[in-house]
Amino acid sequence: MAQAVQQTLADPISVVRLGRNLAAEIRDIDLSKPLDAATFTAVHHAFLENEVLIFRDQDISSADMMAFGRLFGELSVHPFSPTMADNPELIILDNHRDNPPRLTDIFHSDETFRETPPLGTILRSTITPRVGGDTMFASMSAAYEGLDDRTQRFLSGLEGEFDFKPFRTLFGNDEEGRRKLHELEDKYPQLCHPVVRVHPESGRKSIFVNRQFTIGIKGMKPSESGPLLEMLFNLAYQPEVQYRLQWQPNTIAFWDNRIVLHYAIHDYYPQRRRMERVTIKGDKPFGVDAPYDGTMIPKRDIELMEIDTPPVANAAPVRAFKQ
Repeated sequence: MAQAVQQTLADPISVVRLGRNLAAEIRDIDLSKPLDAATFTAVHHAFLENEVLIFRDQDISSADMMAFGRLFGELSVHPFSPTMADNPELIILDNHRDNPPRLTDIFHSDETFRETPPLGTILRSTITPRVGGDTMFASMSAAYEGLDDRTQRFLSGLEGEFDFKPFRTLFGNDEEGRRKLHELEDKYPQLCHPVVRVHPESGRKSIFVNRQFTIGIKGMKPSESGPLLEMLFNLAYQPEVQYRLQWQPNTIAFWDNRIVLHYAIHDYYPQRRRMERVTIKGDKPFGVDAPYDGTMIPKRDIELMEIDTPPVANAAPVRAFKQ
């Protein structure tokens, strides 16, 4: 953890719930400064409870953002996205007239073709379009909770098959392109993750498939798995499980990749939209058959959120507000 700085605990951070089932804004915090242990604990708890955190007016450096990410774990290097030579963990997403956006206008969870997909993703806006360019988030724990008990039990024994399929389009059909593709196929072979994932820190269950990387259900014919996956993919389109973020300059979004899907809307082209991103390494997903003996962190109903939140052990004071 970064070296702590003096942060006046008499002026606590504020957690403002934004959506019924996910998302909260963290106020009264400056991410250009290292967080003391108590403040980090409060932010971490808010992250687990709300699944998506929004920080506004964070005029910070790339190094500051990377330092914040490292509080939660080791940063990973994306095998396909454009990164900085001196900071390979930092991804630059700079889209404009001469570089149209692509591949992200679909609900997905980052890098689920990996054996250990990311814990979370941190995205910071540096240049925002005048109109458009929002990002949608969908709580797949809320989607799971909305299913009937019989469907939940049926899904809990299934495994999804994953592949880096959208990135295959990045390689040419010449000899060099085929060679590079074969190398990556060896490095990232098709694999399986549970359809219902148990969150390793909150114990919450969620649907862990997405249209971008899930290609089938283990043991099912395509004619059987196709309609089932289509039903599961479409759960993210329920407005009740969504939150839509309108970006402003120096906005940061930090989402839990283990339980949330996101969709970057491409309606701003040809305006410019520049973002910086880091991802935090995660662990191997496990399903309901694996034992979970951690702390259960349910989402509080928004109607029950009062001015004083339940205390978090060793955490800084927190103000929470109903929105």
